[in-house]
Amino acid sequence: MITIKEIAERARVSRTTVSRVLNNSGYVSEEVKGRVMKVIKETGYVPSENAKSLRTKRTKVIGVILPKISTETSSKLVKGIDEVLAKDGYQILLTNTNLVPEKEIEFLRLLKSRHVDGIILSATNINHPLVDEIHNLNIPFVLVGQYIHGLANVVFDDYQATKDIVHLLINKGHKAIAFIGVDETDRSVGYLRKKGYLDSMKENDLPVEESWVRKGIFDLESGYDSMKTIFHSSREKPTAVIAVTDRLAIGAMQFIKQMGLSIPGDIAVAGMGASELSQFITPALTTIDFSIKNAGREAASLILEKVNEENNQEIIRTIKYRLLIRDSI
Repeated sequence: MITIKEIAERARVSRTTVSRVLNNSGYVSEEVKGRVMKVIKETGYVPSENAKSLRTKRTKVIGVILPKISTETSSKLVKGIDEVLAKDGYQILLTNTNLVPEKEIEFLRLLKSRHVDGIILSATNINHPLVDEIHNLNIPFVLVGQYIHGLANVVFDDYQATKDIVHLLINKGHKAIAFIGVDETDRSVGYLRKKGYLDSMKENDLPVEESWVRKGIFDLESGYDSMKTIFHSSREKPTAVIAVTDRLAIGAMQFIKQMGLSIPGDIAVAGMGASELSQFITPALTTIDFSIKNAGREAASLILEKVNEENNQEIIRTIKYRLLIRDSI
């Protein structure tokens, strides 16, 4: 294996000069630089990443913690992150909590021990132990999808997006609108989207039957079961249903179809998330596009700012969303 010392000897320069050429630092004449680069090319020399990281105190690796690596949302987020980081020569180290909240703290500690330059966390549940762990990290950090005071946060307007869907349905003549959510420990998807629904119904003086509001988890079967419960436990059947994810909405649609009802003739359905499947099912699903890939790009840009110590203050970047009106309403 060729060394910097051997490169220097062959190019008839000092090791310091070779180091300057490799790191593009300090003055080196074009003639000398050309001589060094010629030897490097001839020998096929590749600088050691470990040695480079010792000099720069950087590993050029960003840790990313995902709630469920197999989802379309995670895939879009990672694509956006990688698109920005790759341009700066950074690599991504992915970890997957599989929706187990305790693993978020475990992976924060693991990534710190791996000396990553920064961490991006796509969180679902914010609790005091997690907040304390993040504040004690002492390395660049960006949170996606949730908010913690004093940190760099990339968030979505979950509350207003849900209100927009409710208002759309009301404008279509619907007054009996059901809701399928998730656990409110997930503040963004669980709490804020439910609050947007309830506030909109109240602002329009519309009743909310207790049996119309169900809580599921992030899968198709849960949407199916929630819609089944709404249908069988309500004396007055809703004419529309909103689900906080597309998967929940598509599960609900499956039950509605099995009951021999038409969508949207008998009941309108709306989801959130703009999954790829949402545009190909029949009827195509009305949904919210939260621009997840853009969120990934924004998170990557922020982590680079933090790594380069350009910004150490609290930051809130709210990603714009689009309401996609399709045949399901």
